[in-house]
Amino acid sequence: MKFDKPATTNPIDRLKVVGQPIRRIDGELKTTGGAKYAYEWHDPDISYVYGYPVASAISKGRIKSIDTSAAKRAPGVLSVVTTLDVGKREKGEYNTASLFGGDVIEHYHQAIAVVVAATFEQARAAASLVKVDYAEEKGVFDLSAEKANAKKPDESQKPDTSVGDFATAFDAADVTLDQIYTTPDQSHAMMEPHASIAAWNGDEVTVWTSSQMIDWWRSDLATTLGVDKDKIHLMSPFIGGGFGGKLFLRADAVLAAFAAKDVGKPVKVTLPRPIMANNTTHRPATIQRIRIGAGRDGKITAIAHESWSGNLPDGAPETAVNQSRLLYAGANRMTAMRLATLDLPEGNAMRAPGEAPGLMALEIAIDEVAEKLGLDPIAFRIINDTQVDPENPDRPFSHRDLIGCLKLGSERFGWADRPKVASQRQGNWLIGMGVAAAFRDNLVLPSAARVKLGKDGIITVETDMTDIGTGSYTIIAQTAAEMMGVSVDKVAVQLGDSRFPISAGSGGQFGANSSTSGVYAACVKLRDAIAQKLGFNSEDAVFEDGVVKSGNRSVPLAEAAGDEGLVGEDKMEWGDLTKTHQQSTFGAHFVEVGVDVATGETRIRRMLAVCAAGRILNPITARSQVIGAMTMGAGGALTEELAVDTKRGFFVNHDLAGYEVPVHADIPHQDVVFLDETDPMSSPMKAKGVGELGLCGVSAAIANAIYNATGVRLRNYPMTLDKLIGSLPDVA
Repeated sequence: MKFDKPATTNPIDRLKVVGQPIRRIDGELKTTGGAKYAYEWHDPDISYVYGYPVASAISKGRIKSIDTSAAKRAPGVLSVVTTLDVGKREKGEYNTASLFGGDVIEHYHQAIAVVVAATFEQARAAASLVKVDYAEEKGVFDLSAEKANAKKPDESQKPDTSVGDFATAFDAADVTLDQIYTTPDQSHAMMEPHASIAAWNGDEVTVWTSSQMIDWWRSDLATTLGVDKDKIHLMSPFIGGGFGGKLFLRADAVLAAFAAKDVGKPVKVTLPRPIMANNTTHRPATIQRIRIGAGRDGKITAIAHESWSGNLPDGAPETAVNQSRLLYAGANRMTAMRLATLDLPEGNAMRAPGEAPGLMALEIAIDEVAEKLGLDPIAFRIINDTQVDPENPDRPFSHRDLIGCLKLGSERFGWADRPKVASQRQGNWLIGMGVAAAFRDNLVLPSAARVKLGKDGIITVETDMTDIGTGSYTIIAQTAAEMMGVSVDKVAVQLGDSRFPISAGSGGQFGANSSTSGVYAACVKLRDAIAQKLGFNSEDAVFEDGVVKSGNRSVPLAEAAGDEGLVGEDKMEWGDLTKTHQQSTFGAHFVEVGVDVATGETRIRRMLAVCAAGRILNPITARSQVIGAMTMGAGGALTEELAVDTKRGFFVNHDLAGYEVPVHADIPHQDVVFLDETDPMSSPMKAKGVGELGLCGVSAAIANAIYNATGVRLRNYPMTLDKLIGSLPDVA
């Protein structure tokens, strides 16, 4: 099925199941331990062995030799497979750095060997006995020092845009802002580590792993192993978080596959937490310059956003200017991205890549200009709202209600009672409120599914879509139930298996909308097959309450299935609607903070997110996504930073003791409100994504609240107490 025209009325619009607050159908499995995650797969008839990775102790250079003799003599050791043993391997399409193979070291903690033993403890102990002789080379690790050497990325990245005459308009503006903002390197820090089990059967390999994108992994693993893709069976039905860190094939799956091939037994490999930060991907640091010019009427006349980030050779930039191309009006505009070559671990997608760090800067800058103009920050944003793409005024937004989010949030949060800057104290706390707009593009990818009707009346959905804690199982079940006219308990959902039709996968906020659209398409095929078998006109057939009706005839679904059952399979593909209309999601974040007058410690007191993201497929799972994102935004604002050793080239705080994420005590009550809307331009579901929108803008809202509380304007994340304590106001 091809979606190339705006959606009209369809079975989803009945909203008997879709849009209802149905609890997760996989919830009981997860809360009782019945859900098997990658490392937990276990067949009592199979003897598993354990692989432990050996990681590079240098950040750049070559391996001269690897001495594995002592490790091989250690108790329980079956084998040691080194990067020199497997030789140089072709990288997968989605990998910037080599995951395993060859003598070149591209970054610290790159996998260079795997020790296989009868137990995990034996493998770990033996791994410490592997001796490596390196030829170390001088690396470059400091983004600020390399900023002047940064280059314009490949045009495929669309690094620069320009409309009008920014320089002239900026110089002529009544009020101007020109500031630098920085965001640090950040880690995904998901609960479940990267883990895989590999088992060979002849020339075929089965891999149980933790992957957000089944088909991407399968293709790149085939490339790295040098085998045909059809020889790989990959399964990932339950995932303990990913945030983008599991979008692309990682070393654990590669090491498990090579090790299992070598020892002839199934091998379990997990990346220990202290290796994950440097071995896998991260969100790259940015340096951002924002210039805004405005008239006394509050209208932006000139806006420019430039961003510098770093990555390995052939890596991509952090696209922190994305939202500035679309969020606010202004006739004269410019954006630019520059990329420095750094020898740090690979920078890649982390929840809301581009918009998350970009809004951390832009939404502080917007508040700063509002203050210069003497305008309320919400009023300033509303004045500069636009219903068309500012870089292409002939291209309207498919649906945009940023103003509705700001106004409703203002009422709900009590914005009218916001104190003047550095004026309100309660005990030892300075109190302040902040706001920020939320923006994230609406992305869609092709997605396929297979839907079966059994003789028992059960609908079974099969797709290689994944559930990274987002609720995929539940919303897919709701979609099939709505389309086939049954209750959710009559739907069985099977996900995360490469034998199933290829879905969009989980990431980029495209998963829910794309995958349910694929299920919608497959259900249309199944409905047609049922109607044809029953002699009904497909256009007239009504599916509800477990029966198919047409005219005065009514047939139970189970009867329609017959003994053999019926199957519908299809793939949702996308036309050119994104070219004629800009499709985006919007929101507004409100935060109240207290700042301790003695220590400068910031505590979040309350949070509110108002989201406009098309039809909400399930308000429970959607709210869960948003409050998780808000929590992530709190960490990004106040604590999270991968500290770079700029001499040795690695992230120093590479575990959850040193890399500080929010805990329960850091997070107050969070309110989430969804605007009641649909977007027929987006999909037959009329939905969009929300899981990344909930993060975008949160950190800036916290920063703006800190300023409102203290009068101290911080522009460098994270906003730790040492950056505040020396500048607190007299009221403290």
